[in-house]
This record gives sequence, C-alpha cells and structure tokens, in this order.
Amino acid sequence: MKSSILIIDDEVKLSELMARILVLEGYHVIQAPNAKAGLRLIEREDVRVVLSDVKLPDANGVELVQRIKQMKPYIEIINLTAFGTISDGVLAIKNGAFDYLTKGDDNDKIIPLVSKALDKANLQYHINELQNEVETLHGFPIVLGQSPAILEAVELAKKVARTDATVLLLGETGTGKEVFAEAIHYESLRKDKPFVAVNCSAFSKELLESELFGYKAGAFTGALKDKKGLFEEANGGTIFLDELGEMSHDLQAKLLRVLENGTFIKIGETRTVKVNVRLIAATNRDLQKESEDGHFRLDLFYRLSGFSIVLPPLRDRMGDIEVLARHFIKLYSAKVKKKQPDVDENFFKLLNQHKWNGNIRELKNVIERVIILMDEPMLTPKLLPNEFHNGGYYDLVALDLDSVERHHIRRILKYVKGNKSEAARVLGIGLATLYRKIEEYHIIMN
Repeated sequence: MKSSILIIDDEVKLSELMARILVLEGYHVIQAPNAKAGLRLIEREDVRVVLSDVKLPDANGVELVQRIKQMKPYIEIINLTAFGTISDGVLAIKNGAFDYLTKGDDNDKIIPLVSKALDKANLQYHINELQNEVETLHGFPIVLGQSPAILEAVELAKKVARTDATVLLLGETGTGKEVFAEAIHYESLRKDKPFVAVNCSAFSKELLESELFGYKAGAFTGALKDKKGLFEEANGGTIFLDELGEMSHDLQAKLLRVLENGTFIKIGETRTVKVNVRLIAATNRDLQKESEDGHFRLDLFYRLSGFSIVLPPLRDRMGDIEVLARHFIKLYSAKVKKKQPDVDENFFKLLNQHKWNGNIRELKNVIERVIILMDEPMLTPKLLPNEFHNGGYYDLVALDLDSVERHHIRRILKYVKGNKSEAARVLGIGLATLYRKIEEYHIIMN
C-alpha cells in the first residue's frame, strides 16, 4: 500500500487545489471533509502526513492533533488556518503538530514543508517497525509452545515483566532461561535501555568481579585505565546473571548490597557508585539446599527468591517438540541457504521418543546437524544421530568409526567454508583436537 498525504478540510475548492499541487509533485493524496472521515481514513490507509484545517465542522484541528498522534504516533500533522493566532500555533506545536501555517501565506512553503514532514514521518515509521520487530524477536512471542507447563511459566513472566522486581529463573541447563530473561526485559518499561547478559561460570572469581563492577586504573597489574563494569553498562536497564550458583561468597555479598541499595565500590576505588539496574538471575542448582548446606548465602537466596519462575524441562512439554523443531529447521535452512525441507513423520516420531537431557539446547544442536547433513529435500530418520535409533542404526556408507568420523568432519568443514574455529564449535571439540584429526585422517579441502 502506497503511503499517503491526507488533507482534512471542508473547503472543497481549496482542498482540491492543494491536492492537485501535491499530486504534481508526485505524492499520493487522499481527502476528507471533516475530522470523523479523516480519522476513518487514517485507520484504513497508510497515512504519513496530514494537512488539517483548524476550523472543521466537527472538531478543532489543533485538538485533533492529539487524537491522530494517539492513533499513529509517527504521523506528522501540519495545521492550516485562515486566521492564525499565536496561542493556537503554540498549542498546535505543544500537541505534537509538525508546523502551523496561515492560509494564503503558505503557497511557497507548503511543498518543502510537506517534504520535510514526510521525511520525519517515514523515519519514525521505520523506527516503530524496528521496535516491533525487536519485541517480536526478543519478547514473549519468541517463547514457542502451547504445553501447560510453558504457558504457566510465560504467564508468570508476563505479570512480573512490567514491574522492577528481581526475578530468579530456575530450571535444568538448556531450558531457555536467557530467552526468558530477554523476553522479560523487552516487555518491561526498561526495554529501551540496555540488556546485559553474563555467564558467571565463564569467569574466575577475580575476573568476574572486575567484569561486573569494573576497576580503577592501577588497582592491579594490567589495570592501565579505568574500566566500567557491566552493572554500569546496564544502568537504567536489566542485567542477567546466568549460572548465579557459581558465584563466590565474596561476590555474593557485593551483589546483595547492589540489590539492597543500588551501590557498589569498584576494585581499587574508595567512593561508591550508584546504579539503577533490574536483576534477573538464573541457575540450574537448588539454591535453597545450597544455602542450607552453606554453599550459597542464605540472605541473598531470600532476596532473590521473592519471585521465581521454574522453566520446565523438554520432557515435560513433549507436545512442543515438533513446534520447536520446525522453528529450528526454518532457522538453520535459511542460515545455510538451503530450501526448507519437508519432514518425514517418522523423523518427528523419533524426536518425540528421545529423552532430551540437554533440553532445547540439545534439540537445537540436533536440528543444526541434520540440516548440515541434509542432501535430499526431505528430513528422514537416517539423518538423526545413532542414539535416536536405540543402537540399531548404522551409516551404510561407512561402517567403521574412523570412516564415519572422517566423513563427518569433511562435511562440517565444507559447511563452514573451511573456517576451522567455527568447525570446532559445531563439532563440539577443541581447535587443537580438530587440527590433530585433520592431520590424522589426511583431510584436504578442495
């Protein structure tokens, strides 16, 4: 649908004249004789700029600005009047009008003014589209599935999202805790501010402290300049601490202080830093038992557990496996530039029979592997790893283990266009191991 310029004016001759001028400039123009008809057109058409008379039969054009902005904030409105007043002009701009012109004085102004208004409206429209896209990609629509267990978790997350409450996400590894954390952030009032995710198990105690809270130049060897911590980077937004159960007791005490009064002291600093950050934490551990056993601070556990959400393992949401698998099939087909395949019903049957100890992450990795190996336009059970066949499946192309491994490594290297670091990631082995196997199997890429 082509975007339009809407003229709202009950003076038909003047409206027609203005429309012809704009059409000659290449614009698509529609007209309405009153506010009611104009608002109906705004609902149905892709209107970007409105030229509205101030004195309409059924409304005041200056006040109409607010109603239009409430409907579609990206639309720019230019008010036109036969008898301009300073007070009306000020009120129009205050209400959100792009400009306010007196009829008769606007002949040489209207075309460049409409052009500027349209440029601004188009920019705002595309920003609005991008925001909607971000919310779709990161908000609750990305949480797929209709099983009662996942719907209950989503409902709890939606209720807490619009608050500033600290949230503790519990569940096995691979159940999608980071996806939930992002969804809560992008559905919150902080969605326009940063979302910072940290895996606490990926750092040593000392490194994690400097990453989270920053340090002052000279605080330790190698601290050549001041460093902002991730809590400062997330100021105004949300910080997600994954695998929180791996955090040391000393850091737990520092985190507790941040939760209680929003302050902390950088390494090597003496003054306190204050931040306004929402915390979402996640763990696959039983923190209550860890606290009782002295492995986790009990006061921090109570502070975190005020609002907790348990994410169900994949084995408790079997009805969602096909939905998730189809999503990943579409995702990875596009990634490797292959046509999205049809799927044999026995393929899904085997997926549903699997235990999925690695949950969604395991399913995602299995589908990525299947798409890489796919040569035919249909996914069949033979593409699935051996464990899906209860030990009864063998690749008849190559029965000995060395041949299977050589063949698989070659296909992965071809898929990643020879990028050995990426191949090692996909294979789940170290880069040094990959180089050793390439040499051992005499693998040469053409």
